Amino acid sequence: MSTKVTTGVVRASFVHVFEPQPGDEPGSKPKYSITLLIPKSDTATLEALYAAEKVAREAGKNTKFEGRIPNNLTTIIRDGDEDQDTDRYPEFAGNMFMNVRSDRKPVVVDQNVQEILDPTEVYSGCWVKASVNAFPFNYKGKKGISFGLNAIQKVRDDEAFSGAKIDANEEFSPITDDGGVL
Repeated sequence: MSTKVTTGVVRASFVHVFEPQPGDEPGSKPKYSITLLIPKSDTATLEALYAAEKVAREAGKNTKFEGRIPNNLTTIIRDGDEDQDTDRYPEFAGNMFMNVRSDRKPVVVDQNVQEILDPTEVYSGCWVKASVNAFPFNYKGKKGISFGLNAIQKVRDDEAFSGAKIDANEEFSPITDDGGVL
């Protein structure tokens, strides 16, 4: 068994695979990241991810978990219907999801395994396959299994995810050269 998994075709969200983004904590190292939306019907991908988590749990038993596997390990594979605001993010409905990160820039390729250099080609809403690697962690007393991001293969385009559309004409009035409202 391996901790490495190549997913089936999943939807990309919160895509930051070309430029690293600041970490969650002040002073933390910027990371590359992507949220993978895994259809609940993709049981092959989900089973492979859970199997990789199991291998990582066993590996972490003596390296991260002081000789025993804790009952309350954190996992990053979550249910979009239960753990996400589907009114605000409807794309999470019907999906499991996971946020994966890397310190190193992931390999990003197209259907023909040719490197993608244009960051507009991989966006929130497109479909991808991802190579990820499960690993145990023990960070500030929190123990669990996470996944690192290795590579992304874009599979196909789809409608981009976006927040609520704002009509500038409803938000602003025309302004004169001296700053007054027309």
